[in-house]
Amino acid sequence: MTATTAEHQPARQTTSLWILFAISFSHMLNDLMQALLPAVYPLLREIYALDFTQIGLITLVNQLTASLLQPLVGYYTDKYPKPYSLPIAMCSTLSGLLVLSVASSFPMLLVAAALIGVGSSIFHPESSRVARMASGGRLGFAQSLFQVGGNVGTAMGPLLAAFIIIPRGQGSVSWFAMVALTAIAVLFAVSRWYAGQNRMKKPQPVAARTHGLSRSGLIGAFAILAMLVMSKNVYMASMTSFYSFFLIEKFGLDASSAQLYLFVFLGAAAAGTFIGGPVGDKVGRKVVIWVSILGPLPFTLALPYVGLELSIVLTAIIGFILASAFSAILVYAQELLPGRVGMIAGLMFGFAFGMGALGAAVLGVVADATSIIFVFQLCAFLPLVGLLTALLPNTGD
Repeated sequence: MTATTAEHQPARQTTSLWILFAISFSHMLNDLMQALLPAVYPLLREIYALDFTQIGLITLVNQLTASLLQPLVGYYTDKYPKPYSLPIAMCSTLSGLLVLSVASSFPMLLVAAALIGVGSSIFHPESSRVARMASGGRLGFAQSLFQVGGNVGTAMGPLLAAFIIIPRGQGSVSWFAMVALTAIAVLFAVSRWYAGQNRMKKPQPVAARTHGLSRSGLIGAFAILAMLVMSKNVYMASMTSFYSFFLIEKFGLDASSAQLYLFVFLGAAAAGTFIGGPVGDKVGRKVVIWVSILGPLPFTLALPYVGLELSIVLTAIIGFILASAFSAILVYAQELLPGRVGMIAGLMFGFAFGMGALGAAVLGVVADATSIIFVFQLCAFLPLVGLLTALLPNTGD
């Protein structure tokens, strides 16, 4: 039986909503644990005397393991669904947290980062598929609800690091094993529903393409989407990996205060994430992509030059607008290749994480060679890539 089995006939709306909230909650827990790693960078830098290049390398290892496997996982599970891969993925994340809590060297930090990344690479394609299965046809809404769980978790990571890990030290990372165990329990229940859907449904034919694009047209569209995702995720990487150091260097804040201000950015991003999908359902994906990628430009250009209070306001605006892009981009890409839900989800999540990883690594080198403030002056121009949205074909959404 193929993984397209349940994509075209969602379960009853009441059941679907419970599954959507469960998978969104699991996404929150998953990304909370993923966010703990960059959130404790100031602590790790102090303990191990890390430079910005090494911090960028930790992000690179984490995000590459979280990205390279995702398209392969999605491609395989399109053909051979693996519902119980969801709790198994969380076991890898749990292992990574435990290694991080006891790591005593830079190589061990890289191992922990890799294990956390592997868990993410398995979780995202299959959980995105579950969200689509439970959508009841409201694809943008379902993906936004799923995504907002992840963004809330990402926002909570710095907050919990500020109040729990930084005051109590590296070993307190192990306390978050309870978060992983909770996620495993929830995902086991979701996996049972997913497996039941596959047993009940009869195979459905893959939907025919309705956009009329040639192979070269599809390649061009995906190349443009790749550039848009690159722009968004490199800027997001600059914030998640280096914004705390920017605040510490420019305004003399301590690590805990810097994490709280990072929470403001990530919290605004969580709110923005939920907007993109439902608005895209109503007005079209391209409109949302236009606004969310190009819209932050005046605010990113101003950010490196303003005072602390205005800086916090600008980062909240940037996070809100920029985060609305991904749900629209993901559903738009899935409409370009119907019947390849898992592969496209894995490809888009994987590419997003990979670009964030490479961006963090390169920006770390640039920061060591110049300054952390120059990094933000440079990244301010990334939203200009949003002009490429004009070249995307219409999909009739």
